Amino acid sequence: METIEVNKNDKEVIQKAVKVLKDAGMIIYPTETCYGVGVDATNEKALKKLLKYKKFRGSKPISIAVSDKEMAGKYVEINEMGGNIYKNYLPGPITVVSMSKGLLQPPVVSQQGTVGVRIPDYPLMLELVKEYGKPITATSANMSYRSAPYDIDKLLEQLPEKSKKMIDLIIDGGVLPKNPPSTVLDTTLNTLSVLREGKLKFEEAIVKNRKLVRKVTKTPEETTQLGYEFSKKYLDPHKPVVVALSGELGAGKTQFTKGIGKQLGVEEIVTSPTYTIINEYEYDDGNILAHMDTWRLMDDELEKSGLIEHLEAHNIVVIEWADKFYQEIHALCDNMNIPIYNIKFSYISLEKREITIYEG
Repeated sequence: METIEVNKNDKEVIQKAVKVLKDAGMIIYPTETCYGVGVDATNEKALKKLLKYKKFRGSKPISIAVSDKEMAGKYVEINEMGGNIYKNYLPGPITVVSMSKGLLQPPVVSQQGTVGVRIPDYPLMLELVKEYGKPITATSANMSYRSAPYDIDKLLEQLPEKSKKMIDLIIDGGVLPKNPPSTVLDTTLNTLSVLREGKLKFEEAIVKNRKLVRKVTKTPEETTQLGYEFSKKYLDPHKPVVVALSGELGAGKTQFTKGIGKQLGVEEIVTSPTYTIINEYEYDDGNILAHMDTWRLMDDELEKSGLIEHLEAHNIVVIEWADKFYQEIHALCDNMNIPIYNIKFSYISLEKREITIYEG
């Protein structure tokens, strides 16, 4: 087992890793989420070695890492929904599940014939996969059901000697930020399904809320109009309120927020705040509509995000992906005596959305 640090010659690191992969060997490598374990995802011998390393996994498939959409397209069917995710959210901490084209085999392919694909947001790994020319496995380097590894020393402490001996090369990127594992997006039906703990808590809680509106929209314009009507009927432009939005990518959360902004008198174009966390829009001589997105926030970052400051300033705050911090947001509203509306966006088809508004 050889260890090489990433702050040395990247070309040397890539050359050594490529050689190991070609020889059906195994590498440990850093990503933007945690350390992964990689073998040639097309090599049966290498995959068997990986399964011995990971120990028991049941029927859970192993995802693959590719360098770009073009490489992914050689191995999986990329439909319209999948294409949108590749275009707008990758590279990044997302695993896109698509139907296999039949060139791969278990454990990379699931019992349902699907494959999870990652494009890591880690330049060294993108270059490595590109240089190798084929996908490698993209599963965390810990043994199955152990915690995700962010530190090579701690990883090695947890591994039994048999597993350590299976590793041919460790690419040491130091102690990685404790980012959560990738979000898994299932696109096989040309719709979107996201599995997150926060989402489940959100949906369990809204059952207890009072339902105000349920409507199916067929166009982005109809979704915007519903946001306009909601704002006109339920929001006071001069009082603080939280509008908590939960729904999959492309389900209409930003379009709905555009309607709120339009009704309030915002003159700017409302856009997604995914990368800025909060976009601020002024209306009516100094009032603020704060449009927030928690997609990229880590567990301890909500308090520092600016949310509390906006509520203390009596602003209207619309939060996309609010289900990720459902409990924290509701507790904050309770403590500050601020009303909250929970709004769930669901796909009916590629064109139709069901939008349900609850009083929190």
